[in-house]
Amino acid sequence: MAYRIFNDSQGKEWQAWDVVPRLEERRVNDRRGRVAEPKQTERRGRLDRRILAGPRSVLTSGMGAGWLCFAADVEKRRLTPIPDGWEHCPGAQLERYCAEATPARRVITEIHFPDMSK
Repeated sequence: MAYRIFNDSQGKEWQAWDVVPRLEERRVNDRRGRVAEPKQTERRGRLDRRILAGPRSVLTSGMGAGWLCFAADVEKRRLTPIPDGWEHCPGAQLERYCAEATPARRVITEIHFPDMSK
């Protein structure tokens, strides 16, 4: 993953990095060969043993190959596909890529601590 910091023409500092998602499911097809079915000895209550911690993330169309992420203060943008040579391009070109990028929703969570003064 490459990472750059640049200032745009208004003096705003931006961070830029490439994001390439990892393969969510390694097994694309069943690698096991067919064998004789064993006699029924199933004791589990359900057949699927996977524990799902939450919903799976779904990549927006066109994001599967990765994207270039831009972040400044509370603003975040994504550009897809990742431009070739962006790691070494001039700052003006990087600013143009940033201008072409789509604004991304930024999730900010607040942490509330209990009042311990009582």
